[in-house]
Amino acid sequence: MHALYDVPAPAKLNLFLHITGRRADGYHLLQSVFMLIDWCDTLHFERRADGRVSREDLTQALPADDLSVRAARALQAATGCTLGAHIGVHKRVPAQAGMGGGSSDAASTLLALNRLWELHLPRARLEAIGLSLGADVPFFLRGQNAWVEGIGDIISPLELEHQPPHAHFAVVKPAAGLDTKAIFSNPLLKRDSGCATISGFAAAHYRFGKNDLQSVAQALCPEVDQAVQWLASKGLQGRMTGSGSAVFAQITHAVDLHDAPAAWQVKVCENLKVHPLADWAADEEIYG
Repeated sequence: MHALYDVPAPAKLNLFLHITGRRADGYHLLQSVFMLIDWCDTLHFERRADGRVSREDLTQALPADDLSVRAARALQAATGCTLGAHIGVHKRVPAQAGMGGGSSDAASTLLALNRLWELHLPRARLEAIGLSLGADVPFFLRGQNAWVEGIGDIISPLELEHQPPHAHFAVVKPAAGLDTKAIFSNPLLKRDSGCATISGFAAAHYRFGKNDLQSVAQALCPEVDQAVQWLASKGLQGRMTGSGSAVFAQITHAVDLHDAPAAWQVKVCENLKVHPLADWAADEEIYG
């Protein structure tokens, strides 16, 4: 058993996001496909014998109680583990992007420390801990592209015949972020999209559906609209991912992306079939 690990924490894209209704408690009902991409944070873990959880920011200053630290402490609390960890965070995935960067960090932390501390927790236990940290954490723990429903809590891995094909994407994160609550509380938000089907998605993949949050987001955050228009000027059809300000488009022809505004983050990404740590839970499964 090694006393240290370096592990990736990949981001995700919402290929579409439909709001199909709203529950009495105010939570929105949605449908989406979450797809992993190769834009990753890297987390470095060293085992500590003193039970402390410490963190080193290798690229940028992070909140003191970021999700990797919270995940480590939640795992200690759930298991009574007396070991600790020093976590080095090489942050690449932008925040407030709708790409799940923080949730992915939490999931990779749970998977890495489950091994580093020799806890041997099954995936279901890790998912229960992860759900307390964020609704998207279980998706990253399961490690497969997924059909997502309910309030984001019903996660069904896509069967092989429904998987989106390999492709390249321009992913654009404008400097501005978005307030998720402001979008979901906006009276202009469309909340009555018809129910989609997995077979309908599989017939169109990257052309399927839309993001119901996008029109409200473009009104609230002009930079989202600017990113969509900039991609359109390249002959690319941009779509917002999740409830953040990042916009993506499938690249179908040679394109020059070097003239983006200096404050934007622009990266060409590829989709992943499975999470790099998909087999790291104690109940190792076959993915493909």
